[in-house]
Amino acid sequence: MPSTDLATANAAIDPLTMRRAMGRFATGVAVVTTSVDGTPHGMTVNSLTSVSLDPPLLLVCLTIGARSTDAVTRAGRFAVSILSARQEQLALRFARRGEDHFAGLEVTYERHEVPVIPDAFAHLECEVERHFVAGDHVVVIGQVRSICEREGEPLGFLAGRFSDIVDRGHEPVHWTF
Repeated sequence: MPSTDLATANAAIDPLTMRRAMGRFATGVAVVTTSVDGTPHGMTVNSLTSVSLDPPLLLVCLTIGARSTDAVTRAGRFAVSILSARQEQLALRFARRGEDHFAGLEVTYERHEVPVIPDAFAHLECEVERHFVAGDHVVVIGQVRSICEREGEPLGFLAGRFSDIVDRGHEPVHWTF
């Protein structure tokens, strides 16, 4: 397709239509946290994926212009706290723009160098390997340096609403055939 046709096709995609279509893809919910000069920063995300197992890399997309985005790129280190089904209120808290997300919240550092959300389903501490701008987000690729996980049920997100992710009770599907 010639580049002019591609530009025309992209201009025809309404952001709300894109949001609705991508909302049909169920995700988990996580909070990305970091600390700069002793000040904690964090934001709720659902654009998170594993990139590589060897070396262990993950990718997270952060909103351009958000304080937490700037803090992650400045600090060069961040944690991803994958939220459990009981942590919907924490997801909402860290999704609000312009607020002190940590006010009155007892975060832990445990063995991490950055704050993590207590009782999360999992914590992955990462060093920023690289980051780049893509549209209205900064794509951050992090090399995972430590992982903590616990039992529980994850918090899901589908079509703009929190949801449950239910285990179907059968053996895992092996993705390499």
